[in-house]
Amino acid sequence: MIGGMEARATQHRVPRTPRLRLGLLALSQVAAVALWWWLGWQAGLALLLLSHAAVLWSTFHPRSQLFCPALVRLPGDQPRVWLTIDDGPSEDTLPILDLLEAHDAKATFFVVGARARARPELVREIVRRGHGLGNHSDSHPQAAFWRLGPGRLEAEIAANQRSLAEIAGSAPRWFRSVVGHTNPFIGPVLARHGLTRVAWSARGFDGVRCTPDQVLARIAPDLKPGAVVLLHEGAAHGHNVEILRRVLVALETQKLSATVP
Repeated sequence: MIGGMEARATQHRVPRTPRLRLGLLALSQVAAVALWWWLGWQAGLALLLLSHAAVLWSTFHPRSQLFCPALVRLPGDQPRVWLTIDDGPSEDTLPILDLLEAHDAKATFFVVGARARARPELVREIVRRGHGLGNHSDSHPQAAFWRLGPGRLEAEIAANQRSLAEIAGSAPRWFRSVVGHTNPFIGPVLARHGLTRVAWSARGFDGVRCTPDQVLARIAPDLKPGAVVLLHEGAAHGHNVEILRRVLVALETQKLSATVP
């Protein structure tokens, strides 16, 4: 029992010092100016470029921990993976639920708030069948999420929390950034809502144009114990249900179970 509690604590990593991280980031810019003044523009410019490069890398790299913690893998070496399905609910939701049930698998659905409000019955069905819910923003601003300021981030995340609390009966505790992008302002927002950012360790790029064969070839090498698997639903290519079926077969072949934390 103690081991299980410790595992859950490890998984649920709400940002604890988000403002300290913001402060240190701001301090790095002050240090660059000071270095510029004391040692000349070469040293100051080098530090400025280094700090900006770190910010850019952390913004676009889904597994970066610089701005706030991100869960990338499940702790331990148990033969299990965490299936996470983004972008719903959609026309794929019910077939996906039936497929998961047929394979005795569980998943967490990272849903978009506006889509949840449009199809609340699908959100309730996800919960009724024993699956998890996660926050994937309210409007899914794919092109702009990486550069949203504190106010817009709060609006996107809070609106989804409210919607899912009303529809499902409780607000989620997991959050996934749109396209995996983040920025220095996201930590305080997640802390306010008690949310843990979830990244991934296995993906097949099934949210864009692809074939099931291509996706399986990309994702199969990373289907290992503890993997957090990124999948999608409702993509325009129409293959998401078949892709999930193949992933579930691959997991069964490796004797890996799909569970939710």
